[in-house]
Amino acid sequence: MSQATTTPNVPRLYDDDGDHLIQADKRSSRVVLLPSGNPKEASTDRDRIRIQWGQHLLADLLAGRYRTLVCGVNTEDNTGGIIGMLAELLPTSQWNASSITAHAQMFAESAGNEDMLVLKYDMDAVEVLALLRPKGRDHFALGDLKRGFEKVASMIDSRSERLPCASVSFLGAKSNGLFDDSGNEPSFESVLRTMFEAGYRGDIYPSLGMWELAPTAVWASYPFSDSLKVMRSGGF
Repeated sequence: MSQATTTPNVPRLYDDDGDHLIQADKRSSRVVLLPSGNPKEASTDRDRIRIQWGQHLLADLLAGRYRTLVCGVNTEDNTGGIIGMLAELLPTSQWNASSITAHAQMFAESAGNEDMLVLKYDMDAVEVLALLRPKGRDHFALGDLKRGFEKVASMIDSRSERLPCASVSFLGAKSNGLFDDSGNEPSFESVLRTMFEAGYRGDIYPSLGMWELAPTAVWASYPFSDSLKVMRSGGF
């Protein structure tokens, strides 16, 4: 009698020889994804920010996977920003880059230098909640994100039809970048912490440049695993 084949603990990913053929090397754009949490534990609370590694935001928006997008907008030129690109791609949107910018200019005229406005753009299939870049600056700061996402969180919590919601990371942005006082981009963890503490619990899409983080490992949601705190304190 032939001996039964032992079922492997780790399932195969691909048919045929795919598991051996598809092996990323140092030349590949890739991330190393770590598991976190207990999959048998669940809650009805929205208690985390999901990080959509490897997914394309514009494609997901056009496919109807989200009702709301959070991004930035400015009073100068939104042609290269995601809000302008989305308006051009959505077949039922009546917005374009010029009207988006004109709308932002109208609200900016009545805003104070320290005001953090969140503008609404109804593009039919998607509602955009856009943080208006402060006057006199060519970028956002973490303080702007904190005040903006506090408003965003309230706007989402009061209108359940705005769910599900996705946000850009504001890192690597061409039109509305995010920088600190030294002119450097903050860490992705700092951005996530700011959004989370402001009350945001939707999804977030990392910048394309962050798909090349390996061998540094990443998690699929925030807050991160407690193991990060242990390693920072010198533990294992």
